Amino acid sequence: MNRFRDALAVPGLAAIAEVKRRSPSAGDLRPDADPARLAAQFANAGAAAVSILVDERFGGSLDDLKAARAATSAPLLAKGFFTEELDLLKVKLAGADAALILLRDVDDARAASLVSYARELGIETLVEAHDADELQRAVALEAEVIGINARDLTTFEIDRRSQLELVARLRRHEVVIVAESGVHSRAQGAAAELAGADAILVGSALMRADDPAARLREILSRPLVKVCGLTRREDVDAAVEAGADMLGFILAEDSPRRAPEVLGVPDDRLSVAVFVGEPQDARADLVQLYSREDGRVRGRDAVLLRGDEIVAQVVDLPWDEQDPLHFQRAAATDGRVMLAGRLGPDNVREAVRAVRPWAVDAASKLEREPGIKDHDKVRAFIAEAR
Repeated sequence: MNRFRDALAVPGLAAIAEVKRRSPSAGDLRPDADPARLAAQFANAGAAAVSILVDERFGGSLDDLKAARAATSAPLLAKGFFTEELDLLKVKLAGADAALILLRDVDDARAASLVSYARELGIETLVEAHDADELQRAVALEAEVIGINARDLTTFEIDRRSQLELVARLRRHEVVIVAESGVHSRAQGAAAELAGADAILVGSALMRADDPAARLREILSRPLVKVCGLTRREDVDAAVEAGADMLGFILAEDSPRRAPEVLGVPDDRLSVAVFVGEPQDARADLVQLYSREDGRVRGRDAVLLRGDEIVAQVVDLPWDEQDPLHFQRAAATDGRVMLAGRLGPDNVREAVRAVRPWAVDAASKLEREPGIKDHDKVRAFIAEAR
């Protein structure tokens, strides 16, 4: 009965990959999309579940759901504008494991009736909210899987910042959280993960890709790559072009790589402000905070913070020292690990194999001189980390 929910609740970040030929906001995306072929490819690429649009406004139909069901055993989510029990019966008979309930389209009584009827049919529901009021309604319904859509279905505008704040607010409830819409990169998926999402729903980014399954693998792939010690706009641009997911700016006064400020990064990347001792308001997506240590620029390890919450452990080397057991120490650390400490193109592949970190972080070995990046080394490091 809980196949859909359980598939999304596994450790790490899960993905619902969506099949849709068009959308009201973007027009045609992939008019010739074959739901059977794509569903099978998405499942093989690591999708925890596959979403099938069955509404004609998206170029979909129940036949698409039937075709996907014949092609894969992965949990299938039927997406449409379902307001009646008959809608749920139809998608159940077509092979759905779960159905979308849009709180925008139904009042509380109707939503409760649909959720109850779905349970009778033996299918699950993804109850979707867009704002704080709808989120409160979803919690009151005791929904087991709640989707928070970054897209306003009336204006079609995307507001990921508000979405992630709602995700963070929901994480104190014992529900499976799905961040929907607006995910086009590894970093955007990671931002949802760090806010508290168990899964992301990705549609348009996959449908526009030359190889949708490969695009899904890319979004889900780990480790993320952080290039740190950036001080110049041209170095930020080079790191972004090379494929860095996170851009780090050291704001500690004693660092030879101290940046004047956190420079702007594209919306599909994450900025990280690095401090020693006490964090400050730096207008960054994340903060990397080291302890102070007498006689050194920083302490050994750090934590990665989203707001006031620790979201990862940064396992580093002591300042200006080596540790032959560094990789073993990192591999034994619980939770998300960002591995740092003299990583470069020559050793990052070995480090990833040994530690399997959530992210890797490099600064000094990518430089011509402190604070000035060697772009060839940046490109080589990111290529080797993948």
